[in-house]
Amino acid sequence: MWILYAAASAVCAGVTTIFLKKGVHTTNTNVALALRTLVILIYSIIIVLIVGSQNQIYNIESKTWLFLILSGLSTGAGWYYYYKALQFGNINKVSPLSKGSLVLTILLSFIFLNEEITANKLFGVIVITIGTYFMIDYKKSKSENTDNNKWLIYALLSLLFSALTPIFGKVGIDNIESNLGSAIRTCVVVIAAWLILFIKNDFKEFKNVDKSEIKFIVLSGITGGSSWLLYYKALQDGITSAVAAIDKLSLLVAIILSYFIFDEKMNKKTVLGLMLILAGTIGLAVKI
Repeated sequence: MWILYAAASAVCAGVTTIFLKKGVHTTNTNVALALRTLVILIYSIIIVLIVGSQNQIYNIESKTWLFLILSGLSTGAGWYYYYKALQFGNINKVSPLSKGSLVLTILLSFIFLNEEITANKLFGVIVITIGTYFMIDYKKSKSENTDNNKWLIYALLSLLFSALTPIFGKVGIDNIESNLGSAIRTCVVVIAAWLILFIKNDFKEFKNVDKSEIKFIVLSGITGGSSWLLYYKALQDGITSAVAAIDKLSLLVAIILSYFIFDEKMNKKTVLGLMLILAGTIGLAVKI
């Protein structure tokens, strides 16, 4: 059943990327992140109340609190840099590189969670790495707003924190209902996002938010919240590296939608890269 949760999470995450791109075209990224995380928190709390797991909060162990907080901080950092990367680069460049966090997640799962690294996993990692290189190493398009490859730096930072998130999350939800765990993690993300907003003195940017983009930020919060809840449910019941692999299939959804919505074209090299990433990811997901 956890495989279905992971697959549904991937679909929601892919749609979220499109809403993010639409929502941060002119809107300050810190403002967008603060608004989006607030939407996710409200959404998560509603789900917790529906399933009735709120009373478990009184019995949470200190270890669970620690790793849920770490998961929240790494999630916030990952999305912050992902937002920044989307401002400077195309989805079909930023998303593949960010999704490359799977390789690091598998390594960390082996080191900290004692999950086995098989020949199939190693082969999948190699295929995904080659595919990622093909997808990001192509000539800049006319629609791309790159500035000294800032998008690459931000995407790499997003990759790092995205890889840490499932590791912290897996440990953090061992003894807690997954929706409650996700909601607590979201609280941390909200606090971090709003602190960033005030520290960078971007609060004044609220008045400059494009009203046409607010709806996309809200929608990204709803789809993102759905993805988080589904992901944590899958993570609680499944194998960390396999859940992470299935979740990365959101790349397919994001790139297909970006082709039709943003007219982001791909040449033969990037199509080959996408095929390699999908083949490697599917291979990792089914060899569990």
